[in-house]
Amino acid sequence: MDMDKKPVILGYDFVSPLGTEPEEQWRRAAAGESGIGALTRFPLRDRFPVRIAGQVPEIDAAPYPFLRPREMAHWTSPVFRHSLLVVMRALAGAGIAITPELAPRTAVTFSSAIGGLDALIDADRALTAAGKLPPPFMNPNSCINMVGGKVAIFTGATGPIASIITACATGSSSLILGAMFIAQGMADIALCGAVDFPLVEPIVAGFATMNGAYRPKEGEAPVPPGAASAPFSLGRRGFVVSEGAACIVIASRAFARAHGLAFETELAGWAMTADAYHAVMPNRAQVARCIADSLRHAGLAPAAIDAVNAHAASTKIGDQVEANALREVFGDRIPPVSANKSQLGHAMGATSAVESVLAIEGLRRGVLLPTINHRPDPEIPLDCMAEGARRLDQTVVLKNAFGFGGCNACLVFRRVT
Repeated sequence: MDMDKKPVILGYDFVSPLGTEPEEQWRRAAAGESGIGALTRFPLRDRFPVRIAGQVPEIDAAPYPFLRPREMAHWTSPVFRHSLLVVMRALAGAGIAITPELAPRTAVTFSSAIGGLDALIDADRALTAAGKLPPPFMNPNSCINMVGGKVAIFTGATGPIASIITACATGSSSLILGAMFIAQGMADIALCGAVDFPLVEPIVAGFATMNGAYRPKEGEAPVPPGAASAPFSLGRRGFVVSEGAACIVIASRAFARAHGLAFETELAGWAMTADAYHAVMPNRAQVARCIADSLRHAGLAPAAIDAVNAHAASTKIGDQVEANALREVFGDRIPPVSANKSQLGHAMGATSAVESVLAIEGLRRGVLLPTINHRPDPEIPLDCMAEGARRLDQTVVLKNAFGFGGCNACLVFRRVT
């Protein structure tokens, strides 16, 4: 790839169950804290199978005029206010204002896997119960591409816009699409990332009935909420459904230098593959190929990878397949592995964007975040840093993301030295 078009990371921002301020979230993550607690987004029926979740704390809209009630009156789904918050803060952190001159060269690939389905469900219940017609903004709230549309409206970006949806890999795929726009000369900047707030009653219940969401073993008492998400661990029992949003601003190296914008990290390589196998069960061969292809695209041998930020949803089969794929690529020299979902839960399409931010921040700080709740599984011999955050000077980190429908996306982040 032309080095002048190789994308660099200019800024990023995120919200997660660990908080709404980036520094607070990093501090809590490095301390090994969990953001999982009681599910309170909706009243729980007596026999509702899911009782815990990773909920994003309420944000203080006062400092942000674009989030005040008058501005957001029609945009009732939380995906919109959280998207705008992380995008606007990421741009501010990057030192970029989308001027009329920059607007046509600024792409938007910020997306969502689930979008504002909560608005549709609320309207449907009101229509069914009382014949009340939906509010006029119900359809825009529930239209997934409107997330990117609102980002473009608020930032003024008029370059290419696309809402890529690859289930749990959506955040990573958004970065790849943005990088491709830059590589093709269609944009100089891309606003990438994803948002999902899936704590909606039928969605959460659906994850339970498909045996994806965490439930205690029959006949056993539930573990404390913070101990429920246990990626790569013996006795893992599914993911904890959570919320989140993250924006990563990327640009061509030439653009960053021409505008005097600082950067410490580049998106050195990426790959996408399809399992073509099963609706929800991963295919080891295609997962391994995605990992290997991302390294080849970066021009790196497996030995160059210092750490892996794993997908690691805490499902029995998914974690095993990812571990086997890592072994296929790295042999008996698999790098240390972080599984952020142990602390955050699974924020669906947003999860790989949030985890990418944590991977980039760890790369910058020389810290590998812990995998909490880890009990070694003899069939998954990985170095998961169960002892806590670890100091490690890193140059290259691999980020894995795998979604329903067999959507695989792997990223390679490299510290610019």
